[in-house]
Formats: sequence, C-alpha cells, structure tokens
Amino acid sequence: MSSTGDRPALRVTISDVAAAAGVSRATATRALKGEGRFAPETQERIVAAAERLGYVRNTMAAELAAGRTGTVGLMLRDASNPAYGLLFSRLQDEAHRRGLDLVTVTIGADVQGAEQVNALHRLLGMRVAGLIVATGGITAAQLEPFADQVPIVRAGRVETAERIHTAHYDDPEHGRLLASHVLSLGHRRVVVLSGAEDVSFAEHLRASAMSATLVDGGASVTLVSAGAAPTDGVDEALDAVRDGATAVMCASDYRQLAVMRALRAAGLSVPGDVSVTGCDGILPGADLLGLTTLRIPVEAVAAAAVETMQLLLSSDADSTPTVRQPFVGTLVPGSTAAPV
Repeated sequence: MSSTGDRPALRVTISDVAAAAGVSRATATRALKGEGRFAPETQERIVAAAERLGYVRNTMAAELAAGRTGTVGLMLRDASNPAYGLLFSRLQDEAHRRGLDLVTVTIGADVQGAEQVNALHRLLGMRVAGLIVATGGITAAQLEPFADQVPIVRAGRVETAERIHTAHYDDPEHGRLLASHVLSLGHRRVVVLSGAEDVSFAEHLRASAMSATLVDGGASVTLVSAGAAPTDGVDEALDAVRDGATAVMCASDYRQLAVMRALRAAGLSVPGDVSVTGCDGILPGADLLGLTTLRIPVEAVAAAAVETMQLLLSSDADSTPTVRQPFVGTLVPGSTAAPV
C-alpha cells in the first residue's frame, strides 16, 4: 500500500486480507492460523491475498487477545562484548529450535542496575510469559520481585534467590583451573586483577577462587578489585610487577589485553618478563594471539537456559523445584603464560 504525502503507509490488517479474498474476517483469521476446514481453493485464495498485500500476522497481539503469550523476554548485557554476543546468538537459535519467540533488550553501562530494572518492567509490560536474564549486573534482591509475576531463568550467572532458576558458568571452578595452571608453571608472586563485585559478579567469583587457590598453593597474592573499564586497575597491577610479581591473572580477556598493552608500553615482554592470563576465551582471534585463558561453555548454558524456560512454561512454575545447572569450560593453555 502506498503512502500519501508525508503520511506513512498503513499496516495491512486481517480485514484487508478478508476483503481481498472475499471472505469474512473470522474465516481469513482461521485460514491463516491453519485452523478450521475450508475448500482448497478458498484457503489458497486467502493465502494468496495475504502474500499479495504483504500481510504480517501480529503474533503477540493475537496471543494477548487469547490471554497468553509464548514470547519470552531476554535481557542481555552489552551485545558488543563477544561473550554476550555469542550467548545472544545461541539463545536465539535454541529458542527458535524449541518454538519460543524472544523479545530482547540490551543494556550497556548501568550504575547499580537501575536501567536493567527499568528494562525488566518494560518487558513485563509486553506481557512476556517468562524472563531470561543474561547479565551479571542486576542483583538477586532487584530481580526476585519479578518472580512474583513470571518464571525467571538466569543465563550465565549463578543465583541464590530461591525462585530464580539458573543455567550458569561455574566461575569459581574456572578461577581454580586457571590458578592451578599458573601454580604449575612455578609462579609464587601473582597479581589477580578483577572487576569489583558490584561491577561484575562473575569476575568477582573468578578472582576470589583464583586468590584462594593461589594462597593454598603457597603463592603471595596482590588482589586488585577495579572498575568496569578493562584499563581500570592496570596501573596497580604494573606496580606489583615492578615490585617482583611474575604473573598477572585477569578475570576477563579484555583485562588481559589491557595488561598486555600496558606491559608492552613499559618495555616488558609477555611471557618473557611477565606471564598473563585471562578468562572467557570468546574474543575473535584469541587463538592467534595465543591467549592463556579459559573458554566458557556458552553453548551449553544457552541450551540449558531455554530448555529450563520451556519446562517452566509447560508446567506449574511455582511447584517446579528450583533448577541450578553449573557448566564448566575448558582451559586454554595458550602462550601468554610460561614457566618462571
């Protein structure tokens, strides 16, 4: 349909399709939904009219009219981050495979999770049937009230709230695996660089496990808990290196790259002078750079999160036991960490 002047074209409705096909609105609706029995030529005429006019069925509106929706809200941390971008793709693929529709909002920098709470309210305003929350930046206390209205699954981050289900990365185990590798290379003076707990709960868990494992292994640890930017805390890490630390363990690959850039600028080589590790293993080209890291199990977490949501939507969510599924990734030895 064409527009007139500056007025945008009107969206084609089911009434337009019905008029073009010479049938009632109810008949056109049932035919396009595959319901009811019609003469083959009637069905073909309705479908042809819909295609000719460019009719697109408003699935959400139809479901709302029926008092339900099969659409699930997804709140995602900044999708420009490769780890979140891959998680988003896998969640979409898995939802499509299982017949669920996702409506997504993404959140970038967000102090104290206020924007994320607002985004959840917006998703609920769309009458979504459930929420998948793929961000570590919103606390259990902020998220739990939403469980009064719809089932919630955390994808990626562990959760303690009773009514919130999870398919999450085993971040403490990831920290232990990386720290054990660094200890096996003989390092006993180590810097652990991480985002603060209120910045990234996942990084906090990894760093805490790294520090505990290193101390248990006889190492001296300098823990730097920094802000959200990858460069935050790098200067403190370099000071510790100048003071004799032989390795810097970072709770994310972005921080690892920031440390490596700073070391190069200071005239120090990796791993000749200092060993450096990260965590995520999702950065494009990480294998070519030889990063020592841990590859998080994005695919397994996405599949389990959507499967859990489908289970909750097909049963009584209130009577379903809380699902807690941790997944362990794979250590990537790389070449940025070497024996002392």
